Amino acid sequence: MRPFTAFWILALAAALPAASPETHRFIPERFYNTYSAAHPPALRVKPGDRVVTKTIDAAGVDWDGKPVANGPNPQTGPFYLEGAEPGDMIVVTFDKIEPNRATAYSGSLLAPYAVDPATINARVDREPKRMIWNIDKARGIAWIESPDLKPSRLELPLRPMLGCVGVAPARKEAILTSVPGAFGGNMDYAWLNAGVKVMLPVNEPGALLFIGDGHARQGEGEVAGTGLETSMDVEFSVDLVKKKAIGWPRMETETHLIVLGSARPLLEALQHATSELQQWLIADYGFSERGAGTFMGQAAEYEIANVVDPSFTVVAKVRKALLPRR
Repeated sequence: MRPFTAFWILALAAALPAASPETHRFIPERFYNTYSAAHPPALRVKPGDRVVTKTIDAAGVDWDGKPVANGPNPQTGPFYLEGAEPGDMIVVTFDKIEPNRATAYSGSLLAPYAVDPATINARVDREPKRMIWNIDKARGIAWIESPDLKPSRLELPLRPMLGCVGVAPARKEAILTSVPGAFGGNMDYAWLNAGVKVMLPVNEPGALLFIGDGHARQGEGEVAGTGLETSMDVEFSVDLVKKKAIGWPRMETETHLIVLGSARPLLEALQHATSELQQWLIADYGFSERGAGTFMGQAAEYEIANVVDPSFTVVAKVRKALLPRR
């Protein structure tokens, strides 16, 4: 009988079908308040795998209304992606982001950075109050009724999102989960909803993905300092792009290419987002530097994601329908 040499073993392995993506069901029991490679992986996944999990709210209360962690923004994870190395990019596709309890809370005063100093000085309502909202998933709304408000009842459509999606930062840093940056983190972008793809740089082996800070809804800018803070059921898949270094978080929706830049002051955040969007168009969409600049000058759109976190976040985006046909 012919012996199995290394050649034949490799040939046999090449002929076998690749392993099918797995679905992992992960109920977190430990949560983290920093993005850091020092935290042990909660779960190891392979490119293409799907994860079904949960997040708790920004104050550490879970889906049963039980306090299980300290704020701010305790994170589920980190998820270790096999094969991810510094200089790669991960792509996280969120298939489901859905509140898993019947209440949320919010702030009730506009944040100091969001208004004129004279407005703060003239305030009648000076004491912060936590406002409790009701979540009606069957009707797709969140509502609050309180004698502290005028009008006494407010009702808004649900638009569930995650305020925090991030990876372990570079240079072995441990960064608080209240902070956004090049690694992602607490970007608080109101349109990080189910169906989006989030692209993040890999700074550490395995990338070490964290998620959390679910909002049943949030206004753009997060100008009251919170969204409708609640716990979430989350389902996502994760893929790996080798040797694809990016400088800032990117997103893709059905309609837009999106970049999120974070810094203090706001102008620097805009500069980060604009520069990264230009680089993306050059690298992946056939633009020259001048071509990208000419196109963006007439096609770019901007949003303010947050003006309440230690770094502010600005969104630069272009509509995919406007991209030249190639």
